[in-house]
Amino acid sequence: MARKTGSHSQITGPRIRKAALKLIARHGFAAVTMRQIAAAVGVQAGALYLYTPDKQTLLFDLMRDHLEELLAAWEAEPKGDDPAEQLEAFSRFHIRFHLERPDAVFVANMELRNLEPENFVAIEDLRKRYEGVLVAILERGALHRDFTLPDSRLAAMAIIAMLSGVNTWYREGGRLSRERVERIYWNMIRRAVGA
Repeated sequence: MARKTGSHSQITGPRIRKAALKLIARHGFAAVTMRQIAAAVGVQAGALYLYTPDKQTLLFDLMRDHLEELLAAWEAEPKGDDPAEQLEAFSRFHIRFHLERPDAVFVANMELRNLEPENFVAIEDLRKRYEGVLVAILERGALHRDFTLPDSRLAAMAIIAMLSGVNTWYREGGRLSRERVERIYWNMIRRAVGA
């Protein structure tokens, strides 16, 4: 299908994803319609289909893009050499990255139930890759006796849940700065793994 004169796919596509992310985070995937997304962007509902075939694909793309961005950002993050340095880097990175993207985090965590089976598998694979980063750090730390852990995978899930919880309560300009929150959480995690 030919694009209308004056259409700017590099502008409209990102605006559609941004509006969809905000609406889904606020109202939930099931409650949001393509018409609402189109209205938020200022285009006709039919124009959305130039950018995505359907609402399910749009949800999948939002979640996939968030997780791929997360993995790429971790790859670029300075990590240190020993497992304790890497665990600290992971802890601080997780908080910092997620606090900057509250809507994407909410959608990526809360809308899994709305993915079709094949999309769910693809998103779960990306989530497991990220979880695997932390499991590997914990396993190296346990192997070198830097950490005392009964089960590295269970510890990784507990740490990720604890770190992800920051998004539910942290407010910019509140009692604690982001840096202070990172430091407190790192100290709790350090003690939890026996480092």
